[in-house]
Amino acid sequence: MGSTIGEYAFGPETGRLVLETGRAGAAARAGHDLLIEVTRWHGEAVIDTADPAACAVSVTADAGSLAVRRGSGGVKPLTDGDRAEIERTIRERILQAARHPQITFRSARVTGTPGSFRATGPLTIMGVTRDVEVTGSLSGGRAHGTAVVTQSRWGIRPYSAFLGALRVADDVVVRFDVELVPRR
Repeated sequence: MGSTIGEYAFGPETGRLVLETGRAGAAARAGHDLLIEVTRWHGEAVIDTADPAACAVSVTADAGSLAVRRGSGGVKPLTDGDRAEIERTIRERILQAARHPQITFRSARVTGTPGSFRATGPLTIMGVTRDVEVTGSLSGGRAHGTAVVTQSRWGIRPYSAFLGALRVADDVVVRFDVELVPRR
């Protein structure tokens, strides 16, 4: 991909930002691994593929905009009612979106190449800020990548049921795939 220099914007209109959860506990078989999409978010990036240190990225997500797109595994399939209940629980009990409406990430350091980069910086969830590492790549005018967010590092108690016998795993995988649209 030759040298790319520019400022880019992205959001739901140019790509996807999703969360993948797993299950833990003695009754994990009964639960579902979830694919949850962030439906309201925006980001900006400064990219100079010849100088990774000059690169920067920021993303702001609406904590109340998470939508369950898929549930796999489990004893029975997820119903629309199940999805609505999970979304309400995430919004109200897990992320407390009314008190903490935004989740933000700002890179403090970017290293690597277009084929493999790392962006490290503060991620703020529910008013708690911890560093996280995002790994990814640039190709064909798109950025793809992942980060692992260990909920307990941000003071989040992963959802549990059946007296803790069924729990959402502490690690949540965040994935993105966005088209890089030049800022105007």
